[in-house]
Amino acid sequence: MRLRRLVMGLCLLLAGGLVLAWLAGSELVAGAHYAIALPDGLPAQTVTLPTEAGRTVEGWFLRGSGKGAVLLLHGIRADRRQMLGRARFLHAAGYSVLLIDLPGHGASTAPQLTFGLTEAAGVKAALAYLRRQAPGQGLGLIGVSLGAASYVLCKDCGPVDGVVLESMYPTIEEAVEDRLRMRLGALGVPLSKLLLWQLPLRLDIAPRQLRPIDHMAAIRAPALVASGDRDMHTTLAETRRLYGAAAQPKQLWVVQGAVHQDLHAFAPGPYEERVLRFLETGLRGGRGRYAAEKQDDGLIGQ
Repeated sequence: MRLRRLVMGLCLLLAGGLVLAWLAGSELVAGAHYAIALPDGLPAQTVTLPTEAGRTVEGWFLRGSGKGAVLLLHGIRADRRQMLGRARFLHAAGYSVLLIDLPGHGASTAPQLTFGLTEAAGVKAALAYLRRQAPGQGLGLIGVSLGAASYVLCKDCGPVDGVVLESMYPTIEEAVEDRLRMRLGALGVPLSKLLLWQLPLRLDIAPRQLRPIDHMAAIRAPALVASGDRDMHTTLAETRRLYGAAAQPKQLWVVQGAVHQDLHAFAPGPYEERVLRFLETGLRGGRGRYAAEKQDDGLIGQ
């Protein structure tokens, strides 16, 4: 009788754990949809861009003085407003800037979040729009966390002339384990398996499809990889691995004292100086590189 109670108790415990894991998974992939008003004093126009998935992506476009164009991509469960500070200093420097809500965030609809995989459709639409608005100019991109992964996981976004990748996870396994370990200690590792097990069931996605580190070498542009040295969501060791996987030319910026947070808000002066210098170098010759690559691909004039 005692053994039977023990077995029943273990079964109930396991069932309860599975239910809790399923509920946690539901929250993890749930998107949000809400309207966003244009801030007073921001010299931008609201744009709505169709994606190949049949949905739309909404954003703000600020036209610059012809120096180049930069796409800004926010982190998970944020929206384009997270990138307003970056948009303002880049526009003041002469760049055209596009801020978008990634699919499943803000005014850009999507049924679920996919950690960068299907969000890439929004990135592709935004880059195509910028190329039309700034023909012949250098094209840059700044992505934070999910935004960075959405670009790196994009298979056909086309070339850009400089990318800033901030606080990006290397693999979905590490991303989930890191976050659960912060909250639950050693228990987080086995529990992360229960969440990862749900990916194919919920999203029809295998964990191997969510490995930005495997795509770093394919980025055909100078890359600036940045992260805080106290970031526990994406550890410094993981960031160094991402940097090591990237092709040259590349730069690594370890922001002393920063956790998994807005690096521009944390260190605005050093951030603006470093990013502007990086973009100035990368985008200055962007027109020639981009045109040459498009011609090689047989896409000029299409």
